[in-house]
Amino acid sequence: MFRPLELYAGLKYTRAKRRNHFISFISSISMGGIALAVMLLITVLSVMNGFEAELRDRILGMASHVEISSGRGALQGWQDLETQVDRRIKDVEGAAPYISGEGMVRSGRNMAGTMIRGVVPAQERNVSDVADHMVAGEFGALEKGKYRIVIGAELATLLGVGVGDKIDLMIPEANITPAGIVPRFRRFTVGGIFKVGMYEYDRGMVMVHMGDAATLYNMKDGVSGLRLHLKDMFDAPDVSRQLQVVLDPGKRVSDWTRQHANFFHAIATEKTVMFIILSLIIAVAAFNIVSMLVMVVTDKQGDIAILRTLGMSPKSVMAIFMVQGSLIGVIGTVVGVALGILLSINIEHIVPMLESLLNTDLLSADVYYISQLKAELHETDVVRIALLSLVLSFLSTLYPAWRAARVQPAEALRYE
Repeated sequence: MFRPLELYAGLKYTRAKRRNHFISFISSISMGGIALAVMLLITVLSVMNGFEAELRDRILGMASHVEISSGRGALQGWQDLETQVDRRIKDVEGAAPYISGEGMVRSGRNMAGTMIRGVVPAQERNVSDVADHMVAGEFGALEKGKYRIVIGAELATLLGVGVGDKIDLMIPEANITPAGIVPRFRRFTVGGIFKVGMYEYDRGMVMVHMGDAATLYNMKDGVSGLRLHLKDMFDAPDVSRQLQVVLDPGKRVSDWTRQHANFFHAIATEKTVMFIILSLIIAVAAFNIVSMLVMVVTDKQGDIAILRTLGMSPKSVMAIFMVQGSLIGVIGTVVGVALGILLSINIEHIVPMLESLLNTDLLSADVYYISQLKAELHETDVVRIALLSLVLSFLSTLYPAWRAARVQPAEALRYE
């Protein structure tokens, strides 16, 4: 005979066609509920992982891993500082100076506020990806004294300009003239248009040559700071601490984990909340197992009594129903994990199909940070979700199995 007996009996009860079709229906609902909950939890966490990774890459494609600035205004002697950093910090792959400020661009009657970044094109390629996302013109068109400007695609659409058109760039500093105090501005020629896929930058960022920015802001040889690109972005906090030690106290060091800390903490908190909420769906499905097993125990009291009179112990009776309930949890978990992995891998193709079918834009660029949904499947998330489902399924079998073990043979067989 198949051994152990408890496993055999539990599997037999699971496969058997019950006289009570409602119990079979509840059993199927429990299995499907666990599979659906596991699938949703894996898919949602994968999408949020992909959202976080994509957003981080896009932010760091325009921002920097580490920034060094002065606590006393403009940073002087950035060339010597770059040499010092290269000599003392081995993790630095590239460095570039910059001048930043706020301003306003105008073309005809169209106006928009923007962030202005003065860069050296040859060095900027070492710390950002903007040169790889040009959709018109060239990033190298930025030359000192030529007064050319590179703008985002969304801003170009708003202003109605293209490569070769003229736009006025104004900054919140004034010139004193015989006519009075007037805002400082300069006419630039659009030398290129970029699109990094993040509305914040495509709509609100312009770049000019650092020499032109220095002239506009009267900074002479000073810069706003020095941007560093590291071999591993996650080493940024350690590199920041090293730089803070080796540089003089007048220098201020910041990294991307601090500049965008609130944003990424919010994403992490949202992931935790979503995990807890969707875990409750698994708990509800597991509760269905409790209901189903209680009805099975009531339906099988005669069988339980016969097994007890033949010498089966209460522990063995418990094991039979624990096997039956756990098997439902295992099957639901396996199916849910398979569907979750399959859905997460193909989410990039499913969303465009839904947008085409519904004739709508699910991720509008002017509402969301990114306009494309991507998923990043983490093995640890899959294992954690599967274990949670299996544990809840197992725990849900304890009470019905305990009730089955307490069935008294004489009472159960009295009316048989």
